[in-house]
Amino acid sequence: AGHRQVRRRQRRLAEGGAGPNLRGAAEREDEQEREREEGARHAGWTVGPRAGFNGRVRVRRLPEATGSEEGGAVVAVGNFDGVHVGHQEILARAVSEARRRGVAAAVLTFDPHPAKVLAPERAPPLIQAQEDKLDLLEAAEVDAVALRTFDPDYAGLSPAEFVDRTLVDALRAEAVFVGYDFTFGKHRAGDRKSLRDLGLSRGFAVHVVDPVSVEGIVASSTKVREFVLQGRMEAADLLLGRPFAVVGEVVTGAGRGRTIGVPTANVRPSGELLPALGVYAARAALPDGSLVSCVVNVGGAPTFGQGGVTVEAHLLDWDGSLLGDRLGLRFVRRLRAVRRFAGAEELVAQIQDDISEGRRVLEP
Repeated sequence: AGHRQVRRRQRRLAEGGAGPNLRGAAEREDEQEREREEGARHAGWTVGPRAGFNGRVRVRRLPEATGSEEGGAVVAVGNFDGVHVGHQEILARAVSEARRRGVAAAVLTFDPHPAKVLAPERAPPLIQAQEDKLDLLEAAEVDAVALRTFDPDYAGLSPAEFVDRTLVDALRAEAVFVGYDFTFGKHRAGDRKSLRDLGLSRGFAVHVVDPVSVEGIVASSTKVREFVLQGRMEAADLLLGRPFAVVGEVVTGAGRGRTIGVPTANVRPSGELLPALGVYAARAALPDGSLVSCVVNVGGAPTFGQGGVTVEAHLLDWDGSLLGDRLGLRFVRRLRAVRRFAGAEELVAQIQDDISEGRRVLEP
């Protein structure tokens, strides 16, 4: 909690100084945070320290840990891949209900994604890595995340067994929020009606959240993947409610960009989903939280005979080393497809055109 207190006070100082009223507000906020953490501990939630997480959200794995008799939770259930605007509606309603009841707002999600276990040959690429999904769940202001290991034994539970073992025994659910297409249990035998019936007999309320549409398109993880794979970043952004991002560690590349005057940060993606091959205008989220305009190449280096897919970002008006850092690339617009050039001189000329177009696209 100490780091959070420092950040809050730094923010208030930046807003005009820490006078008596601000100090009092800081103390009240700190006290509220301590009360929330203590309540969460009584409910069986533990802090899960991990890179990029500020520690406010409790993370635990099931079934190794279970709740206590002293605390309950409002639970949002789902895979939440992408945490798109439909997911955000489920989370917002669950958090609101938890605040009304004075209990923890929890998310139950699964690792690995059920499709990886049930039909691995048909499993789609995940929109984001687990760590990045947890960051987005934190941003939704949930108090706790339960990661349930999904394996064949768990997949074989009946709907009633799933409810009893996970929602009732492990999470002490007082209310459960799910999406309109939620299914559960062996062979997806459970649906929203059976969940309501089970909730009624077990003593928890069930809330089914209707689909969320943006400009006539229903938000879904499937549709987000489709748009990203087509390079239609603006469409993907509408459904995500934010730019699609590729996050990963900056690693050593071939160093070719620097030799032609266009140094790049080579990102090793932590997730599975990449945009269609091409050149993109994007913004890089640096480790210090600042955003820098950039032009990103997703693809190989065909001009130099290099195959394979790489992600390379040229940061505009920025100089420094990011090697070993975690970098997030927020894609804005596809500028062109990848193509082969006659030689380095023609390639450099095109890169300069790409940079000019990227600046135009990214102008405030």
